Amino acid sequence: NRKGGVWVEQRERPRRNRKNEGMRSMVRENSVSAANFIYPLFIHTKDSNEPIESMPGCERHSVASALKEIGEAHSYGIQHIIIFPKIPEELKTNDAEECTNPDGLVPQVIRAIKQAYPNVNVWTDIALDPYSDQGHDGMVSDDNLGDGGKGRILNDETIRQLCRQAITHARAGADVVAPSDMMDGRIGAIRDALDFEGFTDVSIVAYTAKYASSYYGPFRDALDSAPRESSNAPPNKKTYQMDPANSREAVIEADLDSAEGADMLMVKPGLPYLDVIRVLRDNADLPIAAYHVSGEYAMMKAAVERGWLEERETVLETLLCFKRAGADAILTYYAKQAAKWLAEK
Repeated sequence: NRKGGVWVEQRERPRRNRKNEGMRSMVRENSVSAANFIYPLFIHTKDSNEPIESMPGCERHSVASALKEIGEAHSYGIQHIIIFPKIPEELKTNDAEECTNPDGLVPQVIRAIKQAYPNVNVWTDIALDPYSDQGHDGMVSDDNLGDGGKGRILNDETIRQLCRQAITHARAGADVVAPSDMMDGRIGAIRDALDFEGFTDVSIVAYTAKYASSYYGPFRDALDSAPRESSNAPPNKKTYQMDPANSREAVIEADLDSAEGADMLMVKPGLPYLDVIRVLRDNADLPIAAYHVSGEYAMMKAAVERGWLEERETVLETLLCFKRAGADAILTYYAKQAAKWLAEK
């Protein structure tokens, strides 16, 4: 150039918009905040906490401990909590009747949370697997007419129980019910059931694209909710959860859930399915949630423990990736810690 320096002749130099933090922050397309997070908590009936070996940093909380944990999370800006119960074995049945018990573990915890933190939005999982002696999200038939000569997952009979479960949670004070079962038609049935009982303000977040994934193992350890090998049940959940090979099918599910009255659509798992999040963002008008699942969390924790990844920066980058893909909300076990890191920035 005229100053005697090296010049590669080009007018467009994208690096000019990256040259300092003031420029980078001005043109930044996405950001993540505590307002985007849903914090999942495992609860049980015991008076003391139990660590979850496959999910370092996570525990099964007593009710008192859960309230303390929610208070800490709320202080960092977390506004949404979802609770997952570990139900005693003796209460589990094929029809999961315990899920409709108004004095059961989940309704008790909902009432306690709303009394202590009335401004926190309480989400609940709507599915039968924590209450099932078969380890499935739906009721299992007593015949052998299903996949692989096993029992069938009964769609409509399951939906009847899911409606009762959702009403039980709404009566206890739940703000959001999140059906994770993947039964056909359950969103419309639950919406009608809630509305008929007067709960028109209770939101439904549909697990719209929940895949039959291998990333759920630590979660099933936490709740003892894996399919039972000794039962007549199928050994996996492939007859109702989606095939990991498919993405167009997610649009079909999204169209159905939207038409049936869902308020938000969720994709599960998260990181391996960023493309599905984008597909739904481009094809649906409803808000999109991503579930950063237990297997993703466990892999990050394992790499951090071995010194292979720097935890803070890796986690915040991961959560930002969900936003860039099109997610409005992120369900993550890192919610409290991430909110704390963001508050320190």
